[in-house]
Amino acid sequence: MITSPVRLGALVPLSPPGWVEAGRHLLAGLELGVRDANDAGGIGGRPVELIVRDTAADPRRAADAMDELARLGVAAIAGEYHSVVARTAASRAEALGLPFVCSSAVLDTLTEQPSQWVARLAPAQSHGWRIYGDFLLDAGHRRIAVATQPSVYWASGTGILRDHLAPHGGGVVELDTGGFAAPDALCDALADSGATALLLLVGHPEPAVPIVEAVRRDPRLGGVLVGAPAGQPEFASWAGLPDGGGAGVPFLRYLPERLGPLGLRVEAALRERLAEAPSFVAFEGYDAVAVLAALATHVHARGADPARPPADVAEIWPRLAVEGTRGTVRFSRVPGITVWQWAWAPVHVAERDPARPDRVRVRHAG
Repeated sequence: MITSPVRLGALVPLSPPGWVEAGRHLLAGLELGVRDANDAGGIGGRPVELIVRDTAADPRRAADAMDELARLGVAAIAGEYHSVVARTAASRAEALGLPFVCSSAVLDTLTEQPSQWVARLAPAQSHGWRIYGDFLLDAGHRRIAVATQPSVYWASGTGILRDHLAPHGGGVVELDTGGFAAPDALCDALADSGATALLLLVGHPEPAVPIVEAVRRDPRLGGVLVGAPAGQPEFASWAGLPDGGGAGVPFLRYLPERLGPLGLRVEAALRERLAEAPSFVAFEGYDAVAVLAALATHVHARGADPARPPADVAEIWPRLAVEGTRGTVRFSRVPGITVWQWAWAPVHVAERDPARPDRVRVRHAG
């Protein structure tokens, strides 16, 4: 007997200008989650099928992909790494009446109005970046420079840091990278600013890597901490910067200090798929599928069709308790957040060890 599958959609940045490395890790987690769901019997004996669409970090492509996935009859959608793209996807999910589990994007306002269709795994930016602000304060940094590019996401992060540091006598100096002819010119402005830390609120690898290289070779800036709260150093390519230049750059990481049994098993399987250490983004992908499988199983248990979006999804989100790789996922309403939110995934500040850039060490626990 042929059993029709329960189809899930996936939004992933797999081509430039999207961050392809992040997309590759996200996809590995999503695919592994589907494999494990099917190995466990699928949804009421029906297999889970993943239909993947590349967003290339383009909101318009994401909107088109959401519409196409709806026409293909998916029961729900997971994924997306880039916040501005996830925001468009969340809006389309609301319009289409499709459950959407945002795996990785952190921008606080994913929807303009409170959403019944959208749930998020990643911590909201205001939560994670305040933890990063605490790390800076504990390390004695009060005057912070930020190298920025025009973006709602970077502007939001700058505002969060400024508001968090101000009550402690701290301040933020903005250095718009578009205003400098070369990274060395930015270094001149950084030296004049009196800042003791520079945060990279810019794209990777350009212009983040050239900025790091310029700061590291400038003798005036030897005592300046270089940080990347958005998590660029999480990925293996960062460990390969010349002369260990990718080490000692603190970033936000959404993993516990120690994984439990499920996390360790998934980590080993992801390492085999990726041929490198999995990032927290890969775990987010796996957990997103686990949540959607639990959602579909809940629908099936009520005698409804798990291959169709449930009309009462807003009543289901808060009832779920899903064993994830990083803890038990439960969704709730959080003040200031318009989507159903896991409050919170584990957060810590980590960096690549200068003695061994292939190894990550924890600097501050959230």
